[in-house]
Amino acid sequence: MTAPNPDRRSNLVLRALIDDMLDRVRELNRNSNSWSENEREHAEADLESIMARVRRIASAGPQSDAPTVTTR
Repeated sequence: MTAPNPDRRSNLVLRALIDDMLDRVRELNRNSNSWSENEREHAEADLESIMARVRRIASAGPQSDAPTVTTR
C-alpha cells in the first residue's frame, strides 16, 4: 500500500477547479438529454474552459502563483 501524497491538497486553486470541473461533468451528464442544443453547447464550452484552466495551473507546478478561482 502506498503512503498518501502529502501535497494532494496543497494547491487549493487546482483542487477547487477540479471540484468545479467534476460538478460540471455531473451536471452535463444529468441534464444533457433535457437541454436544448444551445444549452448543451454552452455547458460544453464552460467545461472546456475549466479544463483548460486545470491544465494551465497543473502544468505550472506546485509553486505557481495561480490566480484565484472564480466559479459559476
